[in-house]
Amino acid sequence: MNRGVIAEIDLSALSRNLRSIRELSVSRQLIAVVKADAYGHGAVEVSRRLVREGVEYLGVAYTEEARELRESGIQAPLLVFFDTYRDSSVIISLNLIPVIGSTKEAERISKDAEKRNIRVPVHVEVDTGMGRLGLRGDVVRQISEIANLKGIRLEGVMSHFSEAESSDTAFTRRQLQEFIAVRDGLHKAGVPVRLFHMAYSAAVACLPEAGFDAVRPGLMLYGYCPSTVSLPLLPVMAVKTRIVALRRLPSGTPVSYGRTFVTSRDSLIASIAAGYADGYSRRFSSNAEVLIRGRRAPVVGRVCMDLTMVDVTDVCGVEESDEVVLMGSQGSETVDAAELALRADTIPYEITTSLGSRARRIYTG
Repeated sequence: MNRGVIAEIDLSALSRNLRSIRELSVSRQLIAVVKADAYGHGAVEVSRRLVREGVEYLGVAYTEEARELRESGIQAPLLVFFDTYRDSSVIISLNLIPVIGSTKEAERISKDAEKRNIRVPVHVEVDTGMGRLGLRGDVVRQISEIANLKGIRLEGVMSHFSEAESSDTAFTRRQLQEFIAVRDGLHKAGVPVRLFHMAYSAAVACLPEAGFDAVRPGLMLYGYCPSTVSLPLLPVMAVKTRIVALRRLPSGTPVSYGRTFVTSRDSLIASIAAGYADGYSRRFSSNAEVLIRGRRAPVVGRVCMDLTMVDVTDVCGVEESDEVVLMGSQGSETVDAAELALRADTIPYEITTSLGSRARRIYTG
């Protein structure tokens, strides 16, 4: 079902961002994160471009995301981060690489693999402070036991930072040292591991010593860096719609639900084809700007399900059906996901996944 919002995805910008990441991560393998439909950019088309550009691995959250990529003809190595506990037959049939966080999970996968006389490559997650998933306690012993299972081929060991973008690096460095201790312990125990990896986008940008053998860029691929480090990244997504109606309202006229905004002058108000059903958050109510004819125009009143009202009194020559940029550039002005995230008190991840996943996507580049 197509609504009024269009997301333009520039795959050439994706390629340029990937090259910038490679420059930061020399000699390390790339696990490109395409979970959540590539952060709203479209996992199939994004993955095809990344594979063409030579990424070594793709990373998804769930097996159904991996299934979509496999059924689209993508044969690159696929890491599945979260739901490998479900049905190991799916993992095996789709030739996936599960990330496992318990010996029980490893034993079940090994048992199913032995029945088929194969060995399943796995990455083991270690909880160094995220408190979400992964091995805790005597980690070296547990990983050694997993490595000795007949149906398992231990390929990688990973962990996840909880706040690598924070200016206070004390906890991040504690996590890093704990992971280094696990790596050194495994080496001492003679357990072969080809890939140790811990760095997501923020750590890639500001913690080069966390690179180990591979890095897992996600948000950076799509043009944003979750840290204060300035990098030459290009936003991959622009989100656009159109004006569906223009109305001249006298001073003192309430606009939208709840009368939270009342015109303070004679105003020209545009209704645009975008609302919270399209991922344009209600938090943007009287708290965001869009671009029309190269000018910023403020959102006024509450964002509705299907429409949002914008004050275009100061936009010269505005007409119905004019293009409206919710996120992106027009003329010399830009509204990006970082700005929208700041206004909505959230993070760019949520902005791109919300807007991109509900829009009709058009690919360029």
